[in-house]
Amino acid sequence: MQKNKTTLKIKGMHCASCAMNLENALSKLPDTEATVNYATEKATIEAPEGITRNKIIQTIKDTGYDVYSDESIKTEDGEAQEHESAQDVEKKKDLRDLKIKVIVGGILSVIIMVLGNMNLIPGTPEIPMKTQNILMFLLALPVQFWVGKTFISGFLKGLKHRNANMDTLIAIGTLTAFIFSTFVTFAEGLGINFKDIGTYFDVSAVVITLVLLGKYFEARAKGKASSAIKKLAGLSPKTARIVRDGKEIDIPIDEVAVGDEIVVRPGERIPVDGVILSGESSIDESMVTGESIPADKGVGAQVYGATINKSGSFTFRAEKVGKDTLLAQIIKLVEEAQGSKAPIQRLADVISGYFVPAVLTIAIGTFVVWYIFAGLGIALVTMVAVVVIACPCALGLATPTAIMVGTGKGAEKGILIKDAESLEKFQKIDALLLDKTGTITKGEPEVVDVHNISSLSENELVRLSASAERRSEHPLGEAVVREAEKRRLVLSDPDGFKSISGQGIKAEIDGKKVVKGNEKMMKKEKIDVSKLTKQAESYAKEGKTPVYVAVDGKSVGIIAIADTMKDDSRVAIKNFEDSLVDVYMVTGDNKSTARAIAKKAGIKESHVFAEVAPEDKEKKVKELQKKNQKVAMVGDGINDAPALATADIGIAMGTGTDIAMEAGQITAMNGSLDTVYSAWKLSRNTMKIIKENLFWAFAYNIVLIPVAAGILYPFVGILLNPMIASAAMAASSVTVVSNSLRLKRSKI
Repeated sequence: MQKNKTTLKIKGMHCASCAMNLENALSKLPDTEATVNYATEKATIEAPEGITRNKIIQTIKDTGYDVYSDESIKTEDGEAQEHESAQDVEKKKDLRDLKIKVIVGGILSVIIMVLGNMNLIPGTPEIPMKTQNILMFLLALPVQFWVGKTFISGFLKGLKHRNANMDTLIAIGTLTAFIFSTFVTFAEGLGINFKDIGTYFDVSAVVITLVLLGKYFEARAKGKASSAIKKLAGLSPKTARIVRDGKEIDIPIDEVAVGDEIVVRPGERIPVDGVILSGESSIDESMVTGESIPADKGVGAQVYGATINKSGSFTFRAEKVGKDTLLAQIIKLVEEAQGSKAPIQRLADVISGYFVPAVLTIAIGTFVVWYIFAGLGIALVTMVAVVVIACPCALGLATPTAIMVGTGKGAEKGILIKDAESLEKFQKIDALLLDKTGTITKGEPEVVDVHNISSLSENELVRLSASAERRSEHPLGEAVVREAEKRRLVLSDPDGFKSISGQGIKAEIDGKKVVKGNEKMMKKEKIDVSKLTKQAESYAKEGKTPVYVAVDGKSVGIIAIADTMKDDSRVAIKNFEDSLVDVYMVTGDNKSTARAIAKKAGIKESHVFAEVAPEDKEKKVKELQKKNQKVAMVGDGINDAPALATADIGIAMGTGTDIAMEAGQITAMNGSLDTVYSAWKLSRNTMKIIKENLFWAFAYNIVLIPVAAGILYPFVGILLNPMIASAAMAASSVTVVSNSLRLKRSKI
């Protein structure tokens, strides 16, 4: 059954239990799978076509939550504000309102605490207890029902839908303290004497204010955690300069169409993806590849939207616009990864589902026990402390905040991670299988040596060879032509060009008969190459391909061609080996060439799989897996796709094919093995932070809930004040998010 995928931004979630409640409600829709992420405030729903978007939104509202609008906000002149959506505006307003409530609650709470402790402050006027209580009641009233409105409304919605969450705990705790204190304050008028029992208006007010303060800091920290997406979204320019009817005009970016010719001047951001038609420049593509060094681009080169044109002007043809651009795809991928759940999160989710009912049970038990043995006052204080200190938020935030920061940091460094599970699994690998061509090597053969035994100059030997190859489409021939262009040699058009498959070519250049190819070609043309055999064998042992060159029936030299190793391959491979990850190489090349490359790269000879057919690379992955190794495969070609899909983690080089990138779970946009190692370090660092967060969240609740219940009171006479409990609860969530933000500063 085909399912539609819908992602919605949820409003009104206050803890991990909220996310679990909503996830359960959405999953009850027929044939529907839902994931709700508290940290990103997003719900991802896969539902059959019969379940409409409106039906999903209605289910969310019926469960007690709401959905942020995803429409753009328009200014008076009709243009969209820069990176501003309705949900961004609404979230900013919510944060401002929260700040105002924290300030008001803070001021009133301080006054209430002063009033409640006037007898301890020297020089203060003596106010009758009843007057003090009435004043505290009047000040606590707006704190309880205006500042703390969000908790009460959340509690009431939970009752309606038979759900329990953090709002339930805070509302029960503060309302108990407030209602009891109110009853004590006005009981005398009812003929009841509570002369020796104090009030807890300060508990009610301070708990609400501190929890809201924690929520404010948490919201700000979560904003920083998701800043990577905002940063990426902010890169795209708002207008493009296009050529129409011979004139250059500026138009809004959304009006650019495929096929438009666009002019880019120095210092400007490229508006959309396309191909250069005229001009050349140096382009900063760090937002795509993570590489700080600008890339030189000329006619026919691919350019990407939001990258920066550093020097020359050029004109290019738009090929991908709007949601099809690379930037839009990167943002989408990062958003999906941040909204996904890592396997390690499942335990926290299960516990969060039972957390609030368990805490309420403990709170009731605590009240009953202390009421029997110590009276109403201690029973009330301990019960309120238990419900206030319990924190499902820290549990809910432990994993997703780290995932948010980790995937965001990866995107900034040119590492695209499809989902949280891939980020978790990558650091567990113990075998790394590398494709050779395009992964360890540059994937583009180039001339590395010229051995000349004739009276011709070296440049003339290269010029004649390149002229003969001018019409060839063979990679080795193209390498010789590029070498001639690099040397700025003037090439001639070949006459009588003939290519012999698997052997070489022959042609007439400026009246000279040029033959170029392997030993079979030379034998066929009856050309003696005995003087070059030893050198040819030496090149072959070094992993170079020797190409014989003959002019007018006589051998004149050898041009050695090799697919050279990328600059950072050896260092990256050593880093993996030092980290106890076994590195293997797989290639279709012959054994001598494969071993030569492996030796340069620092790969053990026993870890080289040579002469492997493209369709058999997948088998090599399975062979390693049968040895109980967790395998990551790195490749860049169409022929690598099956192996990438079979491996525990598939890593695609961004310089390779779209099919390889589709099959891989992680993409190194700049095609560098060093970036693959950085992705592994990012995975390891993220998991370390997640484990620290989970340890803190579990330890916090396991240790402090019993303390709040008064377990220390019989032994050392210590009871946990509910106000201190609320501060601890707020601090726990902020601590988890702040710890996740450390990932931003980690080196990868």
